[in-house]
Amino acid sequence: MILVVDDDKNIRLSLKLVLERNGYEVALAENPKEAIQVIRTVPAVNLVLMDMNYSLSTDGEEGLTLLKQIKIFRPEVPCILMTAWGTIDLAVQGMRAGAFDFITKPWDNGVLLDRIETALKLSSMPSPQAKGNSYKTSAARNTKSEKGRYGIIGNSPCLMNVLDTVARVAPTNAPVLITGESGTGKELIAEAIHKQSRRASGPFVKVNLGGISTSLFESEMFGHKKGSFTDASADRIGRFELAKGGTIFLDEIGELSLASQVKLLRVLQDHTYEVLGDSQTRTADVRVVCATNADLRTMVEEHTFREDLFYRINLINLHLPPLRERREDIPLLVRYFLGETCVSNGILPTEVSPEAMAFLQTLPFTGNIRELKNMVERALLMKNPEKDILEVDDFKMLASSSSDVMNRGGGTLNTDFNAGIEGVSLSSLERNAIAACIAKHNGNLSLVAKELGISRGALYRKIEKHGL
Repeated sequence: MILVVDDDKNIRLSLKLVLERNGYEVALAENPKEAIQVIRTVPAVNLVLMDMNYSLSTDGEEGLTLLKQIKIFRPEVPCILMTAWGTIDLAVQGMRAGAFDFITKPWDNGVLLDRIETALKLSSMPSPQAKGNSYKTSAARNTKSEKGRYGIIGNSPCLMNVLDTVARVAPTNAPVLITGESGTGKELIAEAIHKQSRRASGPFVKVNLGGISTSLFESEMFGHKKGSFTDASADRIGRFELAKGGTIFLDEIGELSLASQVKLLRVLQDHTYEVLGDSQTRTADVRVVCATNADLRTMVEEHTFREDLFYRINLINLHLPPLRERREDIPLLVRYFLGETCVSNGILPTEVSPEAMAFLQTLPFTGNIRELKNMVERALLMKNPEKDILEVDDFKMLASSSSDVMNRGGGTLNTDFNAGIEGVSLSSLERNAIAACIAKHNGNLSLVAKELGISRGALYRKIEKHGL
C-alpha cells in the first residue's frame, strides 16, 4: 500500500488514480496528523509519497517533522518527497533526514512510477548483513570460472559483498554511485550493473567527465544542431541520446565544474534535456551510473560539489575496496593477467614462482589492479625469452621504478619513495616521469596513460599542470 500525503485534494486524487491504474493500493492523508494516524494503524503501508508543505508556510518544516516521525514509527518504510524545483533545498534537507528519494512538481507519471518501483524493490530486498555469510556461496561460484562473476576476478569477502549488492540493485533503475581509488575496477562494476539490468540489450555509453571542458559540456552530453554556435559545422548526437534505452556511465564525476553540475542535475531530475540550437524538449530514457575516486561528501562540505546532485546520484553507493584490502585476490589476478598477456603477445605459457607471488602480496599497490596488471605485463615482456617462470627479481626492479611508485589515485609520486631523494620535489619528479614517458611513446597519450596507470583525463590535467 502507498500512502499519499498532500493538502491539495486534486493532487491526492490524481495520484490515487495513477497509482491504482498501475496496480497499487492507495491510502490518502490531507495533513501530517492524518498521515501519522495511518502509519500507526495500517501495517500494510510500505511506501509514503509526501508533500513538504501543509499550510501557508513554505519553509518545509511540517514536512521535515512528518518525515522524522515516520522514521521513528516505521523506519523501514521508504519516503519519496514531492517538492517544486524552486524549493529543491527542502528535498536535500529531507534526504539528510532519511528520505529515500525526491521528485519535483510537476512530475512525469512514468518517472514517478519508476521511482516508486525502485523504492519498493530495494526496500524489500535483504541487506548483505541479513544474508549472513552469503559471500561464501558467491566465492564458491567464483572459483568455477577464472574470470569470476560478471568477468570480475577475485573471491575475497569484501569483493563478494560488492558483487552481491550488484546482483540486488542491477534489475532496478536506481542510480548508482561507484566509489573507490583509481584502478580498483569501477568501470567493470558499471558494466556488470548494465549487463544484469533490464536495459542489457540497450547501449552502454561511457563518458569521462574529467576530459570534457565546461564550454563543451552541453554539446557533448546533449548534442547540438548545425550552426548553433561558431564551430558547429554539422549536427552532433549527444551522449544521452546515444545511451537511449540503455545505461550512461559518468566516470570521474567529481571533476565536473559547478556550472556543469547544474545542467546535469536538471536532466537527472526531470529526465528531459534540449539539444543546443533546438527548442524541442527530449526525454532522457537512460539509467545513470556514476563513478569517482574523490570524496564527494567532503567536496559537498567545501561547496565544490552540489549537495542536491550528490543525493540524486547517490541513491545506491557501491564502494570498491583497494587491492591492499583484498590481497588474497592477487594470485588470481596475476594468473589471469599472465595468461591474457601470453596469448595476446604470442609468448609461451609462463608461471610465477611462489616466492614472487608472496612478494607481490606485500606490495602497497597504490595504483591497485591497474598497477598490478601493468607490472605483470612489463615483467612478462622484459623477461628472458628462455625463462618460463618469473622470479622475485623480475618484479623487484619494476616495483622500485619511478613510473610504478606514482600514486594513481592522487596522481603524485609516492612520498616514501620521494623521502629518499634529497633536493628533488614531488612535482619535478612527476613532471620528469611524465615527460620521459611521452617521449618514449612519441606523444601517443593513450599509451602514456596506460603505462603510467592513469586515465587519459587525469593525464591531460597533469600535462596542463606541468606545462608539458
